[in-house]
Amino acid sequence: MKEIHFEKYKKLGLKISYYRKLKGFTQEELAEAIDRNLAFIGAVEAPNVNRTVSLDTLFDIADVLGVSPYTFFYDDEI
Repeated sequence: MKEIHFEKYKKLGLKISYYRKLKGFTQEELAEAIDRNLAFIGAVEAPNVNRTVSLDTLFDIADVLGVSPYTFFYDDEI
């Protein structure tokens, strides 16, 4: 990941966490639903970890959580 994009990935992870909790999923349940491991979801959601997410994975997360992928990029405050 490019350092200049760190804050964007941080916000993305926080939004994933927000919508996951809003929909009542645990990290483990989300990980299982997208065929990833718990450590992956934990790293994506952790604001201090440099972890990227592919578009395929982001689309899978959006599908499971019932939101548009756009939701994760919309620049609002949670």
